[in-house]
Amino acid sequence: MEAHKEHVKALEIRTLFLSILVSAASAVICMQIISRIGITPNTSIIGALLAMILARLPIGGMQAFRSLDRQNLVQTMTSGAGFAAANCTLLSVSIFYAYGDMALLIPMLLGAGIATLIGMHLVYRTFDSELFPATGSWPPGVATAQALIAGDEGGKKGRNLLVAIILGAVGSSQLFTFPALGIRGLPMAGVGIAFIANVTAMVALALGLIIRGYFPIISAWIAPVAESFGFVGIPADLGKTYIPHGFMIGAGAITLVQALMIIFKDKRTKDGGAETGEKYTVSSSSLKMTLSYHVLLFAAGAVALAVLSGIWSEMSTDKLVLWIVWCTFSATVAPVLVGLSAMHSGWFPGFAVSIIFLSLGIFMQFPPHALVLLTGYVASTGPCFADMGYDLKTGWIIRGRGANLEYEMDGRRQQMISEVIGGIIAVLVTWGLMRMHFKLDMIPPVSRVFAATVKAGLHPEIMRQLVVASIFGAALQFVGGAKRAIGILFATGLLINNPIYGIGLLVALLIRWPLEKKYKPELEIYGGGFVAGDGIYGFVNALIRTFG
Repeated sequence: MEAHKEHVKALEIRTLFLSILVSAASAVICMQIISRIGITPNTSIIGALLAMILARLPIGGMQAFRSLDRQNLVQTMTSGAGFAAANCTLLSVSIFYAYGDMALLIPMLLGAGIATLIGMHLVYRTFDSELFPATGSWPPGVATAQALIAGDEGGKKGRNLLVAIILGAVGSSQLFTFPALGIRGLPMAGVGIAFIANVTAMVALALGLIIRGYFPIISAWIAPVAESFGFVGIPADLGKTYIPHGFMIGAGAITLVQALMIIFKDKRTKDGGAETGEKYTVSSSSLKMTLSYHVLLFAAGAVALAVLSGIWSEMSTDKLVLWIVWCTFSATVAPVLVGLSAMHSGWFPGFAVSIIFLSLGIFMQFPPHALVLLTGYVASTGPCFADMGYDLKTGWIIRGRGANLEYEMDGRRQQMISEVIGGIIAVLVTWGLMRMHFKLDMIPPVSRVFAATVKAGLHPEIMRQLVVASIFGAALQFVGGAKRAIGILFATGLLINNPIYGIGLLVALLIRWPLEKKYKPELEIYGGGFVAGDGIYGFVNALIRTFG
């Protein structure tokens, strides 16, 4: 690669104009989809494919978008706007709607916007550190990069990608529906991710998914044995307990300790090299400063939210200080946990992590308005952290995997600008459309869950479940170590009711095992294609269900 190469600028007029147009559309569509379906599609891969299509339109000036750098910037902003609008801003303001009190919608929207932008900046400043290495899995980012590169190069690589996309879309479709087995489409995205991601992390996630999904059967087997040893009250359905949340609390606590050990470990190499010899562009000292700086930013955001909403008048001084401290701590830890899960597996348990901090906030006896604001603020920190991590991984790959440091760092800066603009677009689109969503009673289902939790409060039995389960989650994360994150991934699986996805992961890992040494590049292309095909089918199917 050249010694000096200029990266395309995010604020270049044609790149910016086109990116804003498609990002606004992405925000509107993703808000509709999460309200109707409850999930958000893979906006990174959709943004990448859209950029490739635009580059091939026979319109003057569009050929400039054949540049992979431009396509990366378009998909970064498109992805950021869609993710932020659906998973951060709309979700947060909808908690107040579901709670039945819309007096604090604007403060909540501003608070969610602040948290989203800080989360974006945090991943930008920590990407390619020992905590979040560029060489980490980040599976959707790899899939997007493979799609962009194969589309650009064509040839055998392009044909393999096209075949994989078709297989991914067809496999995910209703053609493969087996109601008796609970299968409605094959988990092609899971298969694709298993071809790319960390094997140990995938096994942990798969086991968690399978245990959660089939626990009623498992419970029927083990309950009589457990009762013979004096253990009674084995739950029939993990989804109706707080045991998965307890696992995440324990695993998260150990993960936090492990992360601090990585951050404060003595590093004797000046450029961020780890003891393994791997080089990072973010040194240990820079990582410490970045996290400290963002703790202050999250604290400032919490103070601003307290002032804008007026909740400072509802609490005593000591309770207000505790709320700000808890809000700051939760907002700092949540994106780290979500980011680690996203990096290792491609899943980000943002909502599950948020409800943990909400549950503990209830035990601190914060008033309802303060709890809703806390939940919306914390819930907005993780999704775009994960999303931008994927996009940065995509950019890192297409820029040559860091071979030209100056070019790589400039590329990250341009992606950061694109992502932040996408976040701002999300806030503006949510502000313009949220009342329409409320009139139509179209809000993310998880917002109703958050509101119901605030209204119901928590029973002491729930605290017991959290404490007991957290011990097991902590032990699992400790045994696995920081680099494997098996406690976090197992807990993530327990929080998601999708056992077929877990089976798909295990089958894909068995296929990957004998092929990896000889066919690793081909596996990455097919993995990326399966994710893309699954994403395209899911996006189109969601559009039809939403607007049909």
